Amino acid sequence: MDNGQQNKAEISQLPQDLIDKFTKPIKRFLHIQASASLVLLLFTLIALVLSHSMWGDAFLAVWETPMGINVGSLIFVRSLREWINDALMTLFFFLVALELKRELVLGELKHPRIAALSIMAAFGGMLVPAALYLMLQSGQPGENGWGAVMATDTAFVIGCLGLLGTRIPHSLRIFMLSMSIVDDIGAVLVVAISYGNSLRWEILVLAVVGIVIIRGMGLLGIRNVAIYSLAGGVLWILVDASGIHATVTGVILGLMTPTEKWVSGERLHAILAKVVAYPPGEHWESDTEGRKALQMAEAAAHGTLSPVERLVMVLHPWVGFVILPLFAFANAGIQVSSSDFGNPVTAAVFMGFALGKPLGVFGFSWLAVRTGIAILPLDLNWKLLAGGSLLAGTGFTMALFIANLAFSSALLNDAKLGILSASVFSAIAGFLVLFGRSHKGKYPNNSNGL
Repeated sequence: MDNGQQNKAEISQLPQDLIDKFTKPIKRFLHIQASASLVLLLFTLIALVLSHSMWGDAFLAVWETPMGINVGSLIFVRSLREWINDALMTLFFFLVALELKRELVLGELKHPRIAALSIMAAFGGMLVPAALYLMLQSGQPGENGWGAVMATDTAFVIGCLGLLGTRIPHSLRIFMLSMSIVDDIGAVLVVAISYGNSLRWEILVLAVVGIVIIRGMGLLGIRNVAIYSLAGGVLWILVDASGIHATVTGVILGLMTPTEKWVSGERLHAILAKVVAYPPGEHWESDTEGRKALQMAEAAAHGTLSPVERLVMVLHPWVGFVILPLFAFANAGIQVSSSDFGNPVTAAVFMGFALGKPLGVFGFSWLAVRTGIAILPLDLNWKLLAGGSLLAGTGFTMALFIANLAFSSALLNDAKLGILSASVFSAIAGFLVLFGRSHKGKYPNNSNGL
């Protein structure tokens, strides 16, 4: 390439600064899903180590620090852990709902019989573990904790699949991602129905009115993110006050987010052509037709992505690298001894995930295909699905979330121990099965980004 061609190539790119040499590797790291699971694992290990250190009691106590507003009759106070679990995790559920809607409308799940495979697997992965847990804990103090064994941890599962690289087909990643998203939504519904407080119907009516108003804002064409954020915050307060768990707000808003583009590709090209029609010069500096065309092009480029796509891109790094690690840091810390592993609640949780999850996911998938409800993608076979079913027993984030609601303080550490031990077992077992049943380089078109 001669100097003229090189200069032309450089000028067609955005200008580069010294800081870009340092930030580019970080950006690449943040765009790899496996990275988020590694950060989540790191904060989990730090929480466990600190819990067993000389600072253990102080570390666990700091999460119980009350925070909020307490003025006269106005009391709106939660512990630091509850703010993380109730407020920040709403953004996690918002992202989960966005991803589900994107897959249903724009992705693989828009094909009904392929979607049916993930949906049936998710149902099996919720029902069988819960039933097994209830069999083991029926009539015992931990009976109410059946919801804690229902959901698969999306971040850890996708992280494990990312480590397998080209050994596994893209269809297995899509199946596991879709299944875990569906059962996360199912787990949120369980939280709303089974682990909420008594309903205050008058406030619930106000929350419904708020949902209608937000929907109306969309129909009117309002696109200001700040306005929607304010409306979403008010809705969160109303849902929380109604007796339904506040994180349900994230699911509602995520499923309401539009998947339609505001600007078509054809319109964008026409608008960009108007900008190109103005040669380089000083006419960009003042309120001229050229500057107006440039501003229109900026808005049009922004509008060619649907709100769902834009929000997923923005929220992924914040949820994966800030919210989930902070959640793990606040919730994974427990003080245990070797004798705790024989506790009935610990054993029931472990069996629910390590045995119930793979049986439910694989069994309902087989049933769905056998009855013709669903089909297996061409490059996905039953051996790979068996490995994925084992991996589904990794229940970390959602399991800890529900455990905090379902178990008394006397049983919570026992449940957390079962969750952590089952997640470690399932991750290792699923990874080893998939590694042994696959071949390096067999699926070269896989993307590390998923």
